[in-house]
This record gives sequence, C-alpha cells and structure tokens, in this order.
Amino acid sequence: MSKEDKHISSKWRRKIHEVIYEADTPAGKLFDISLLFVIIISLVLVMIESVPDLGNKYADEFLIAEWIITIFFTIEYILRIISINKPTKYIFSFYGIIDLLSTIPLYLTFFFSGLNALLAVRSLRLLRVFRILKVTRYIGEADKLSKAIRSSGPKIAVFLFAVLVVSIIFGTLMYLIEGPEHGFDSIPKSIYWCIVTLTTVGFGDIAPETALGQLLATIIMILGYGIIAVPTGIVSAEYTQSKNKDKTLESTPNSSQVNTQTCQNCHSNKHQDGSKFCHTCGNSLDE
Repeated sequence: MSKEDKHISSKWRRKIHEVIYEADTPAGKLFDISLLFVIIISLVLVMIESVPDLGNKYADEFLIAEWIITIFFTIEYILRIISINKPTKYIFSFYGIIDLLSTIPLYLTFFFSGLNALLAVRSLRLLRVFRILKVTRYIGEADKLSKAIRSSGPKIAVFLFAVLVVSIIFGTLMYLIEGPEHGFDSIPKSIYWCIVTLTTVGFGDIAPETALGQLLATIIMILGYGIIAVPTGIVSAEYTQSKNKDKTLESTPNSSQVNTQTCQNCHSNKHQDGSKFCHTCGNSLDE
C-alpha cells in the first residue's frame, strides 16, 4: 500500500471513528440517535414476537425485520473495530462485549434454537444515549439513585431507566426458564411479573414453579427491597455530602467539563474539553 493510500485509509478511519465514537459532533449525535431508534424497534419486535398469536401470524415478517437489524448491528460492530488502532481495547470493553452479545444471537439460531429472546440484551446498549443527553455527569450518583427517588427530573429518569433494564433482562430470563406451561407465555407478561415482583406488590396471578425460576424470583425480590426500603435519611445525608464535594471540585481552577471524545489509539474516553492529547497514551486527539 502506497503512502497516499495509507493517508486516505487513515483519513476515512478517523472520520468513521468521529461519527461512531463521539457524540459532540452533529454526525455523531445523528448516529447515536439513529442507533437508539433501531435498538428500541428491535426490542419491541422481540417482545411482540413472543406473543403467540402475533408471533405465529407474522413469523416471516419478524424474521426479515430482525435480519435487517442484525446486519445493521454487524456492520456497526465491524466499523467500531476497524476505526481504532487497538481493536482489543474495544472488543474486551464493557460495551464491546454487549455489542457482540446483541449481534450474535440470530446467527446462533443456525446452530441452536430458542435463542431469539436473548436479543433483549440490546437494552443495555441504550446506555449510549447518556452521551447525547449529557447525563454522564449523573452516572457517579447511580448508587444513590438506585436507592431512592429524588425530586429531580434527570435523576428520576436514570432511576426508572435502570428499573426498566432490570425488568427486561430478568423478565426475559424468566420467560426462558419457566415458559408458557407455567404461565409465562410471552416476554411482555414476564416483564409485567418482574415489575410486580421488583416493586414488592406481588399480585400472585403467576408464579415460577421450577427451582431455577424460584431462585431468580428470590434474587428479584431481594433486589426490590434493596431499591425501595432504603432509609431516606441516610440517602439524604449521602446526597448532601456528595453535592458539597462536587461544589468543591467545581471551584477548583483546573477542573473542567469532560466530553465524549474517545482516543482512536487506546479507546480511552472522558477527556476534558480542550484537550489536545489523550490522558492515557498521549496520542493526538485531533489527528
């Protein structure tokens, strides 16, 4: 490959990296918003497909739509790998593993059956929209938000989002474990059961009958008490202490807002605004 070809290749890789990994640019925001809509559509299709009447009637349409979405995610996954200098940094990262898990289930159906419901793991990929909404500043308060609801819109949204993710994942697992023969005849109904159990309401209209299902239900119930039954006084004290600490950091002259810029070389993020070089490997962020 000539020097000119290498330059063109590097330029295109940099452009792909900017669009896929960074949300501070118009193209990056558009890509993340488009990705969000595709994920939501995929989740809705998976849940609707689990309803027996609809799943049987529109089986071919669901399969075609899921293949289109899977191919989209496959292309995205490949582009994420080729656009960085050290692909293993992304492949073995949290989001890299989630991206792979959300892409391979449909391919695995060539070898195994009944794995379509695992596509619900894509719900975890919705965490990417936090970069667009600038909610990353609240991630450090996730522990507090998981224990109580504050009278603050963004924090309530994060808390409800976390509950939704847990409900989708555990509801899907219960659907796989128990199945229609024990009353869990669709993923939406299983998610309904999970929300009822997680909030400690417990209507009792359906209940797991297998040992594994009962173990999972026990974990969900304990998790529910951990979320709801946290003393308000302790949470308020921790929140106040954290808030005072944040104010101290904000008053420091060298502190600044972090952005979504990701290093193309080592895949590090959370760089401060105006940074020219990566804080991990020293690679230029503007090349």
